[in-house]
Amino acid sequence: MPPIKRENEHDLRPEFDCIVQTVERGSRVLDLGCGDGRLLARLTEEKEVSGRGIEKSEEFVTKCIGKRLSVHHGDIEDVITNYPDGIFDYVILNKTLQVTHNPRAVIKEMLRVGKSAIVSLPNFAHWKIRLELLLTGRMPKSPALPFEWYDTPNIHLTTIKDFKGLCRREGMAITREIYINNQSPPIPEALVAALPNLLAEIGVFVLNKR
Repeated sequence: MPPIKRENEHDLRPEFDCIVQTVERGSRVLDLGCGDGRLLARLTEEKEVSGRGIEKSEEFVTKCIGKRLSVHHGDIEDVITNYPDGIFDYVILNKTLQVTHNPRAVIKEMLRVGKSAIVSLPNFAHWKIRLELLLTGRMPKSPALPFEWYDTPNIHLTTIKDFKGLCRREGMAITREIYINNQSPPIPEALVAALPNLLAEIGVFVLNKR
């Protein structure tokens, strides 16, 4: 794929660009764990989507309301079950899969209520994480996983290889894969694509039912 165009060079969330470029204009979108609404706001402004969000943090919900976004306050694993089948074109789970209690059930629900699911996740098998664990013997941290082990919200860390394995076992088709590495100097895109489980910091996947 061509290089991702960064509209704001100070944006520290490069996966936003991938997702915005993937979503078709005028789509119906549900953003799970939408945070302060930055991604949903971009999709609304740039792709004119009809967007909704679900967010557990009251502080973030208030910020979303300030952006005039439609956001449901609650736990995504509970709220998503209330939506009817196929009501959305895209259901987005951006760097949130690892904080859910039942990731497999969440992905299945995403594909029940949406025609496509977009999942981005931090890759716990990235070479820097492997090296830090090997050399220090301590739980590693990274820009994508910045928390200490004792106060992290992440309860189901995964790797790109593990996630793709789950999709195969559950009969979910991965129709697009995008790999992000922000290392400086940059690693060639072709090399990252060839060895994503080792070189990609973040994976972005578009899923559909088989």
